[in-house]
Amino acid sequence: MTENLSGFHLDRRTALAAGAVAATALTVAGCSSGSNQSASAAPNPGNGNAQAKKQDDDELAYTKDVPVGGGVIAGDTVITQPTAGSFQGFSSTCTHLGCKVNEVTNGLIKCPCHGSSYHLDGTVAGGPAPRALDSKAIRVDGDKIVSA
Repeated sequence: MTENLSGFHLDRRTALAAGAVAATALTVAGCSSGSNQSASAAPNPGNGNAQAKKQDDDELAYTKDVPVGGGVIAGDTVITQPTAGSFQGFSSTCTHLGCKVNEVTNGLIKCPCHGSSYHLDGTVAGGPAPRALDSKAIRVDGDKIVSA
């Protein structure tokens, strides 16, 4: 047993169980979904799997960083450009168990946890995801993609 500063006794098993409960609570608290909208703008080629950086509260990425036929992940938003000039936004939360998707490659948005993948329009390409990614409202403002 160990003793903390208040004189409370805590054994290793109890401490590990409390840590597991806390980690689970943090994971559940991180799950969210978004609203339904997309935006359009002039096409700009970019690299295949760039991670977009958020510049301020609304700015998600630059249009040049979102490749035609690909996408980027900016925080909790996946931004894709399935066809030239058509930008779409989605939640980065997988609809299977709430893990965060972590890459956009070869025309697919991929989740590392259980192998789910999504097409660039957010629809399920491969399970176990039960439904499409939630849409997130974005818009193009000049050469920037921002939250709408």
